[in-house]
Amino acid sequence: MKSGGFFLFRSLSLAPSVSREYNGTGPRKAAVRKGQPMKDINIVLHEPEIPQNTGNIARTCAATGASLHLIRPMGFTPDDRKLKRAGLDYWHLLDITYYDGLEDFFRKNPAVPFWCFTTKAPRCYTEVRYEDPVFLFFGKETKGLPEDFLKAHLDRCVRIPMRENLRSLNLSNAAAVGVYEVLRQRGFRGEQPESAYFTENA
Repeated sequence: MKSGGFFLFRSLSLAPSVSREYNGTGPRKAAVRKGQPMKDINIVLHEPEIPQNTGNIARTCAATGASLHLIRPMGFTPDDRKLKRAGLDYWHLLDITYYDGLEDFFRKNPAVPFWCFTTKAPRCYTEVRYEDPVFLFFGKETKGLPEDFLKAHLDRCVRIPMRENLRSLNLSNAAAVGVYEVLRQRGFRGEQPESAYFTENA
């Protein structure tokens, strides 16, 4: 059901995600508590298939302070070595939450502002103003986001321009493009836009 540009499940009640103890060996699941402030930027991956892509996106989240939301089923397990290797040693800096499908996500995050990145979108990702906080949705590597979901929220869909006759950008590259556009619109607040390395080491 759609209301005001947001995807809602009115018949379902809000239920906080269940946290798991982090053992220090891989991606942890974020502890989500009632009243906990929402992150300004949230990346949502719907059924990701390639662990290296998700690991790279996790690294982008660590660098930008974004939260990562993973919607099952996935093509790998949270302890996959390729996933951990791509994310390097940044896992302890991440907030990661897992969901069992889109319905589960929207039950636990009702009425949140979101944008879907898809090659099927009618407008460019730079033509919209991103809310604060905001959720950026990306689909699986082979199929993207479900078409019925996109059709229901066409006004919330954006695309990254590229040459004709190409299917799409790499998932982790697309996520980085989206996140940094949000940061650019906000003036990179909280980030380090400049480096004094060469002046300090002259």
